[in-house]
Amino acid sequence: MSVDTPDGSADSAPSRAELAARVDGLEDALADATGEDDSKKMSIIATKGTLDMAYPPLILASTAAAFGYEVTVFHTFWGLEILHEERSKNLKLSSVGNPNMPVPNAVAALPGMDRVTTKMMERKIDDNDTASVEELLETSLDMGVEFQACQMTIDLMDYDEDDFYDGVTTGVGAATALQDMADADIQLLV
Repeated sequence: MSVDTPDGSADSAPSRAELAARVDGLEDALADATGEDDSKKMSIIATKGTLDMAYPPLILASTAAAFGYEVTVFHTFWGLEILHEERSKNLKLSSVGNPNMPVPNAVAALPGMDRVTTKMMERKIDDNDTASVEELLETSLDMGVEFQACQMTIDLMDYDEDDFYDGVTTGVGAATALQDMADADIQLLV
């Protein structure tokens, strides 16, 4: 079979195999050009350093990593407490302003109540065999989660970079965090 070309001459039509090869080549070129890949990314910003707020970014990060996500957790301001090897072992739970606390605010404001509510939560964690902050952090690092410490906050709070857990990335700025969020499929602020 011949096909008329724009200049009026006859040319033979491409075979099915030739057309299939062209389509495959175009699909490959399109995938290369659009950067399509199967990797999924999650970016979490952790801003709080209390005992109850240490768990959400660590649980979300480790779970997402288990599902194959590339996960980055950027810790800034009080969120750095979670990454600090010594301070993370002494995170507190504030009883004031927390509507789910089993004590009214008037009682929660009494001296020493934060210590009491922190001990209550630590006992619940132990009684339920819930992983500690340190265990969740180590597990997440082993799974490839990248924990980033905000350099501006390190400087502001006068932290020593050597005090963070091994494997924590220091020297990360807001611009890097923003680029990571822009590239991620899921962005969370905790």
